[in-house]
Amino acid sequence: MRTRKDGSWQGIGTFVLAATLLLTALTVRLGRGGGEAVTALAGPPRLRGTTVVIDAGHGGEDGGAVSSAGTVESGLNLAIALRLDTVLALYGVDTVLLRTEDVSLHDPDAQTLREKKASDLRNRAEMVEAIPNALLVSIHQNTYAGSSRYHGAQVFYADAESSGALARHAQEILRQALDPENTRQAAKLPGAVYLMDHITCPAILVECGFLSNPEEDALLRTAGYQTKLAAALASALLTPIPQEGT
Repeated sequence: MRTRKDGSWQGIGTFVLAATLLLTALTVRLGRGGGEAVTALAGPPRLRGTTVVIDAGHGGEDGGAVSSAGTVESGLNLAIALRLDTVLALYGVDTVLLRTEDVSLHDPDAQTLREKKASDLRNRAEMVEAIPNALLVSIHQNTYAGSSRYHGAQVFYADAESSGALARHAQEILRQALDPENTRQAAKLPGAVYLMDHITCPAILVECGFLSNPEEDALLRTAGYQTKLAAALASALLTPIPQEGT
């Protein structure tokens, strides 16, 4: 997808900034007063009737990747997911969080870690499939063994027809809003990912950054950057997806 030079992307940076400020203000407001009602803004017509399912990857005993500084992926995933849920709620979008705590979603009879992980993934897929008109955003963190030089967010999809355009849109917004030097492109998942392979709704998987990169690891741990990530992902869902080839 080529970026248009006629202003099609104009306003995305403004949207991300506005969403970031809204989320920051809301966090402060609720943190001080608690339980205050918030009036939703108008969401886009293309999301009417759609439920955005937000999956914070891993959880519980399955912490996912761990950085050299001890950052556990599952906690970062949840922090970003909760912020994304808040931004979308501000725009009146129906959302479902697959988990709201640092827990695994496995069945009680699962015993070993392997059994728990398999059960957790099956249950997540079943939860997504049970939601009518769902759109899944699965949040993860990347890592690369043996090198700390890799960095940058990347968006993946399993089905090009239903999800490729959204993935490319999200990748471009993440690049513009967070890291203009990021040359990564949205891509089809290179291998089997159970959750993405066992659902039928549109879905993107977002690797928000590399825990194997100490600088990016430190950045990902900050509340401000987590808020910007959430705002950028919300922007991808709320703003029009450019037509291919434009």
